[in-house]
Amino acid sequence: MTMTTTNSSPKGAALITGASAGIGAIYADRLAKRGYDLILVARNAARLSALANRLTIETGRSVSTIAADLNNKADLAKIEGVLREDKNITMLVNNAGVGSVASVLADNVEDMDAMISLNITALTRLTYAIAPVFAARGSGTIINISSVVGIAVEMLNGVYSASKSYVLSFGHTLQRDLADKGVRIQTVLPAATATEFWDVAGYAKQKEAASTMTADDLVDAALAGLDQGELVTIPTLQDDTDWATWEASRRLLAPKFANAKAGPRYAVKADVV
Repeated sequence: MTMTTTNSSPKGAALITGASAGIGAIYADRLAKRGYDLILVARNAARLSALANRLTIETGRSVSTIAADLNNKADLAKIEGVLREDKNITMLVNNAGVGSVASVLADNVEDMDAMISLNITALTRLTYAIAPVFAARGSGTIINISSVVGIAVEMLNGVYSASKSYVLSFGHTLQRDLADKGVRIQTVLPAATATEFWDVAGYAKQKEAASTMTADDLVDAALAGLDQGELVTIPTLQDDTDWATWEASRRLLAPKFANAKAGPRYAVKADVV
């Protein structure tokens, strides 16, 4: 763990996972410029150190780094401990994640298990570590990075899409449980974004597509959504009434599940003699 120190910020500190590159690094840049101190978490210590040094020089904020693999139980437990014990933390950005574009017939199940561990288990454990702290304080912000494939589930690898559907669903229940305790929850659903994600996922040419958003534009839009009080932010969606309509329809469907009997289409037909 490395640290550069200045006077602590009145805004507190943001802990960002997957912070060494891509979306996480842009969040670090923007939040430092907004006056937050930073705790940057990722596996690549050299990248973290370089980013921390640059942001300290440019913004004067206190930036600490923790080299950690969130698929390693000991490393994950260390970050959970930081979230529980560091009273300066006012924001958690759960950005770390990995993806794939391969079908169930082409991917290795061990790789899928590791994806679930990072995209779901680590995000959940870090949220559970900080949520009671924020609730007891009556303030705090949790930003969870999902994906549009959490809704458009057929687009990429099934496990990846399902993991991002989890993040979206989890965000809804976090809002239910924490909103009245002063805790802000924002779930961000990026579409294709030009980061190293695509190199790891095995489809690097997606970064060059005309429909692919830059990480800078993605994070700037996500933070604008946070400022506007959005619970779910989909930066590439041009008309937000489309989301409102879809979400309202989903909620209207829920009460229709409460029936003791099956729908008439499942009725057993009498044998015809």
